[in-house]
Formats: sequence, C-alpha cells, structure tokens
Amino acid sequence: MENRENPTGDVLAGVGPRLRALRRARRATLATLADETGLTASTLSRLENGKLRPTLEQLLPLARAHGVPLDDLVAAPPTGDPRVHLRPVRRSGLVMVPLITRPGGIQAYKVIHPPAGRAPTMNLQTHDGYEWFYVLDGHVRFVLGEREFRLGVGEAAEFDTRTPHWIGSADNRPAELLALFGAQGERAHLAPSGR
Repeated sequence: MENRENPTGDVLAGVGPRLRALRRARRATLATLADETGLTASTLSRLENGKLRPTLEQLLPLARAHGVPLDDLVAAPPTGDPRVHLRPVRRSGLVMVPLITRPGGIQAYKVIHPPAGRAPTMNLQTHDGYEWFYVLDGHVRFVLGEREFRLGVGEAAEFDTRTPHWIGSADNRPAELLALFGAQGERAHLAPSGR
C-alpha cells in the first residue's frame, strides 16, 4: 500500500535491496564498488542496508557503475512512450495513416488519395456519423449528394456521412488529407474490399 504521506520514502526504501542485488549480480565487493564510484565502502553498506537515505549525488555514480538507468535504481514508474507509431493501412488505392492509437471516439487519419484515374470507380457511400477533412496537399474532388466541390490546400469540409459522398484526387497528383471521423466512419473507410 502506498504511503500517501511520504511516497518518496517508499521509493527510496526499495533502493538498498536493488543496489545490493545489482552489486552481487556483478560479483563486486563493496571495496571494488567504492573504487568505481568514489563513495566509501561504509557509505555503500549503509545505503544497501537502508540505514542511509540515498541522494542524487550517490545514485548517479552507482547507476553508471552498475550500467543501469537511474530510473531502475529507484524503480520509477514507466512513463510510456508518447510517440505515435504510424502504421499505414492500404485499401482500394487509398493509404490511411492512423494518427491516434486509442480505441473509440474521434479518430484522426492522414489519408492519401491516388491521382485521378488511378482510383477505383467512384462509388458514393453512406454511413452514420460526421466527417471532417482538411486538404494538406494536392486538389480534392468532393462529391456530396448531388453537388460537387473542388478543394485545394488549406480548405476543409465537414458533412453528415448519411449523405452519399465520395472523396478523391482532382488531378494527376495524389491528394493528402487530414481526416477526422468516429467509429462508424472508420469502419466504412477501412472495410474490406467488396463491401
């Protein structure tokens, strides 16, 4: 159980046993470790036995000597990797790169439409939800119901996806979009071919 009054004390209390285990795993003596770190053998013994509260000035040379990150000595909680690992999905000529990795809610994708004429035939689709897209590069041909639009870099559109729609490149260059849609839209855009 975490000590809410002194969580730092709880973290530091576990340092001694970790230091002892690391030293023993290396088969190093206190005297050898003292030579490597510049700390006295007595200080090292008191740190390992929990009789001395470790300081940063003591932990840094110990981490170097044992070849471990400082976080390992104090058993710091993992912070997680904040980077998004982009894994493109290719389907029917589109390349969709997910920009959000959490499930549910609004999803963000970079969508690359192939040049006009290289995309499959224009099939209007409908599904529940709303979609928003922003043109990053190229020109987009956007069909919404009976109307057709051409959008360029910096232009955006938002629409109810229950209205029949189609999006594609308007010319001989790929069109790159930033698209936001909910789960229904994600399923519609990533459904297997032949749906």
